[in-house]
Amino acid sequence: MFRHVVLFRWTPDTTAEHVERITTGLRALPAQIPEMGTYRCGSDLGISDGAFDFAVVADFADQASWLTYRDHPLHQQVIADHIAPHIAERAALQYEIDPT
Repeated sequence: MFRHVVLFRWTPDTTAEHVERITTGLRALPAQIPEMGTYRCGSDLGISDGAFDFAVVADFADQASWLTYRDHPLHQQVIADHIAPHIAERAALQYEIDPT
């Protein structure tokens, strides 16, 4: 199995409405991209100083499935329309996980 993790810090002008549109757009993707497995995203709870604002954690059967998601036009549209205009900082990684 393959895990994809992304963390975002939003620009200062990002509103709660922007974040809601981002969340809605991302959460719609699993129903539209069959290669996606478990997919979770959400805003930081504000418990710890210095945390990123938003996270995406997604599991895929393999690297090929993740690449399909990464390059999928619907995913790219969510990024272009809702995410990219609000990114101040982004961190991402992918790693293999034990399915058990």
